[in-house]
Amino acid sequence: MRNIALLIFFISFSKAVLLFDTYDEKFFDKEDIKTYVMSEKLDGVRGIWDGRVFKTRKNYPIFVPLFFAQNFPNFALDGELWIQRASFDQISALIRKNEINNTLWEKVTYNVFDVPNACEEFKLKECTLLNRLEVLQEYLKKYPNPYIKIIPQIFIKDKKHLNNFYENIIKNGGEGVIVRKNSMSYENKRSNFSLKLKPFFDDECKVVGYTKGKGKYENKIGALLCELPNTKIIKIGSGLKDNDRENPPKIGSIITYKFNGLTKNSLPRFPIFLRVRE
Repeated sequence: MRNIALLIFFISFSKAVLLFDTYDEKFFDKEDIKTYVMSEKLDGVRGIWDGRVFKTRKNYPIFVPLFFAQNFPNFALDGELWIQRASFDQISALIRKNEINNTLWEKVTYNVFDVPNACEEFKLKECTLLNRLEVLQEYLKKYPNPYIKIIPQIFIKDKKHLNNFYENIIKNGGEGVIVRKNSMSYENKRSNFSLKLKPFFDDECKVVGYTKGKGKYENKIGALLCELPNTKIIKIGSGLKDNDRENPPKIGSIITYKFNGLTKNSLPRFPIFLRVRE
């Protein structure tokens, strides 16, 4: 029997969503760390619920089973569609499929880290992150839902507290940590007060070719084709500046790149160009 699904598409929620900046250790030299909260950065797929339907951060449609979105609230949520730690490839593949696999979706939870419009819709006196999440918490008391989770937000005592929290998550296979200023309202842009901490690894590979650029990169290279020590080829486009695209590293040169762990196929995840080895 054909699975019934909800087609998730953009209806009313703002196209712009909160983006997280990269954490710098010097950040708290000028900021009061005790006004910030920390939470685990889940290795999932960003999902925006607009009160009726879902969409990805880039407004692409997703298909989900009807049972999954049943009894979701009629107000907007922002969070991660997630299975478990170190399962990004699995959830990413599931999101991209047009065919619905109910069995796999039963393992998915929607982990909410903000209620974007809560301050206006619910007339909150103080538009803090914790107050916005409390709106969802009260809703779930009336309408329990096993597929909606609220990501715990912990006030940071000091840098040691933050570092210990981060190290414990990484040690146990987590992706990283999100740090946010509790008093800030939801921002539809990259925020200076919403930061991410995640480990990066670096390695080297040999440039063996290029891809053609498109759009604003027309007549320039789009990405480097780089050979790994195991002879597999990867594309590296992120991190390239305009000058790098106009005058790319020569074929045969060795470059250094950084990446966020490995995929299930043992390929670097999200490789970013750093420099040419001298």
